[in-house]
Amino acid sequence: MADVKTEAEKIGETIKHARRRSGRSQTDVATALGYHQSKVSRLENGRGTEDTRVLRAVAAELGIPLHLLGLSDPGPSAEPTDDPETEDMRRRTFLAASIASLAAPTAPATAAHDDLVRALLPGPRTASARVEGMDRESLESRIAVARRLFYTCDYAALEATLPSLIVDLSEAAGGDHHGDAAMAGLLATAYQTSTSLLLKQGDHGNAWLAVGRAMAEAERCGDPVVLASSVRVHAHVLTREKHTAQAVTLVRHTAGQLAGSYDQRSPRYLAAVGLLLLRGVTAASTAGDRAATREFLDEARDIARYVALDRPDAWANFSPTNVALHAVSASVAFGDAGIALNTAAPLMRRHIPVPERRAALWVEAARAYNQQSRLAEGYQALRIAETCAAQDVRRPAVRDLVADMAARDRRRTLPELHHFSRRLGVPA
Repeated sequence: MADVKTEAEKIGETIKHARRRSGRSQTDVATALGYHQSKVSRLENGRGTEDTRVLRAVAAELGIPLHLLGLSDPGPSAEPTDDPETEDMRRRTFLAASIASLAAPTAPATAAHDDLVRALLPGPRTASARVEGMDRESLESRIAVARRLFYTCDYAALEATLPSLIVDLSEAAGGDHHGDAAMAGLLATAYQTSTSLLLKQGDHGNAWLAVGRAMAEAERCGDPVVLASSVRVHAHVLTREKHTAQAVTLVRHTAGQLAGSYDQRSPRYLAAVGLLLLRGVTAASTAGDRAATREFLDEARDIARYVALDRPDAWANFSPTNVALHAVSASVAFGDAGIALNTAAPLMRRHIPVPERRAALWVEAARAYNQQSRLAEGYQALRIAETCAAQDVRRPAVRDLVADMAARDRRRTLPELHHFSRRLGVPA
């Protein structure tokens, strides 16, 4: 990780020196670019340098040669460069691959997992041997299947499905469909789904790699809905890596550009913005920011008045139910176990069609019970979650919860909890 950090710091120093040479303040430069002063400050501190659009704007404003910011080859004998978008995508995926290679993944080293990681890496790809299934309609159908596998928590099947799907989409996007925004959007969705899966597995290193590819394809696509979805998973990765302030800022900035006129928007647009706001709820509550949490929840509730996509076969999962689930999760994050359980009570009596969301409800309830030292009820909530989505209960985050509950039962008054812990493979 040190090499990546050093490059980011060097870029920050270059920006700082150029600004000082020009005799300008951070506020002056930020105002000229349409940003807040804090954004320039973060860039000079080596943070946010993966956003190549911002770097290009800063370079133009301060007269910095692009190669000093890692955006082009400085050698005079270098081969002709690609178009800026391709060049930026290569830089971003290279940095993401560097981060991933330096971060030790916690996901099991299965053959399917290795295949997925190889599919995410930049560079030439081996084309699929299949001829059928490469037209847009077929690829859209395969994307829908992958999303359904995620929402039904069939992570093993999803992990086996994604590598060939990514390879085929990459070939289609770079072949006869070159420049096809819709094809780039499908590829971005595949990368988004890969990011979500890798986070479920606890493989944060390769999640960075996947989200870098998702953001690059979303930019190439130019569809605000695809971009919002990619920003959402980017904020998710940031939150998991405890960069919650950056995640909140990212969500607020993007959602602010897409907000308004909800009664005139398509369900697809509304779902993308709504899910982005719910990711903001998670980031803000994790950071302990109650004001931002209320802000994001209120806006998401407003959008949910116009759309309800609460099915495992939908291309998105946004509804009043999902907003309520995030309110439960936020209360747990704040340590307000009683409020969380009161909010969860009506949801427990309601049919939630999406297994991943049903399991999330009962896992959050188990966290709340654990906060109140009601271990027996917490254990029962986890067993219900297991009936909803067995593979979801086996992800690292839930295993950590089970380990904590088992450790708190020092007198072993709940032998069934310890048996459950052993069955999940949680260390004693």
